Amino acid sequence: MTQLSRLRRYGAITLVLAFATAALGAADAMAHSSPGAVYTLTNGAGGNAVKAFDRGADGTLTPAGEYATGGTGTGGGLGNQGAVVLDGKRLFAVNAGSDSISSFRVKHNRLELTDVELSGGDQPISVTVDDEVLYVLNAGGAGNIAGFHASKKGKLSPLAGSVRPLSGSGVGPAQISFDPEGETLVVTEKNTNLIDVYEVDDDSGRAEGPRSHASAGATPFGFGFDRRDHLIVSEAFGGAADASAVSSYELDDGELDVITPSARTTETAACWIVVSDDGRYTYTTNTGSASITGYSIGRGGKLALLDADGRTATTGAGPIDMALSRESRFLYALSSGDDAINVFRVEHDGGLTATGSVPGLPDGATGLAAR
Repeated sequence: MTQLSRLRRYGAITLVLAFATAALGAADAMAHSSPGAVYTLTNGAGGNAVKAFDRGADGTLTPAGEYATGGTGTGGGLGNQGAVVLDGKRLFAVNAGSDSISSFRVKHNRLELTDVELSGGDQPISVTVDDEVLYVLNAGGAGNIAGFHASKKGKLSPLAGSVRPLSGSGVGPAQISFDPEGETLVVTEKNTNLIDVYEVDDDSGRAEGPRSHASAGATPFGFGFDRRDHLIVSEAFGGAADASAVSSYELDDGELDVITPSARTTETAACWIVVSDDGRYTYTTNTGSASITGYSIGRGGKLALLDADGRTATTGAGPIDMALSRESRFLYALSSGDDAINVFRVEHDGGLTATGSVPGLPDGATGLAAR
């Protein structure tokens, strides 16, 4: 064998070994992780916890542990959206029973508790985060919103002067969320039929407001934003049979202009909202009809039903929250009536195909986040 042949042979062997090592490394990584995860909150009065599920490539969920929040829940429904929120490698959750919020670091879908802080009010029900600024919505007492600095590692510290009121007392707030730019906070009020808007200072993170606007329809509840920053809000209409709807708005400099007013679901008690990553579709759960209604989002934020009868999918009894996985390939719905998470595949045309469910959640479970 010539020297050149030996070099070629040894080079080939080295290349094969390199590929084999890389393959083993990839297999080991796959064994310790999954394409994603789904999280929900037990809301237990005796001790709150986040339940984790590994998400398979086909959307299936496998239980992956339970992580104590260091606080307590209420054991019952909170009438809220946003009880648990994912932000990259951080997860935040409310403890409505102990008036606190918890912060976790996410490592290979597993959670590590990093901080627990008082929420700045009574009965926190919803959180939202933009980079290193977090706001919590407190529903108890007079009700308020309160801001925190949230470090990259999840440490929380109150923002001085950030506590702001709602439009009044007993307003029945449902959700707080930043707009996509992190310049504005929005809060929905179920009892007053108002949508509150707060302007957020870029430097301090402090919110100013609220500036309250009449909702296009009764009982505004959950909401989300499309890729062009249009605000999309569910309307439960007080739970009246087959009366619920979804509206879209233009949000600009603290003002709201209606785009599509109260596009009817034909179903009962539309409450929770998610918007697909590409901004083409939005979905709402109809708690009183055990269904999901899907809409296409057209030019200028206009809404149109995906299905004439308003039933894009059927869920378990009492769906109370939803989450979309990374790239919006799968939709998950939390059904309170049968204590389960329902799994749906999102089709290219926005349709939903049921693929199974995961039972065994505790009564009172709230919130849903996915990656």
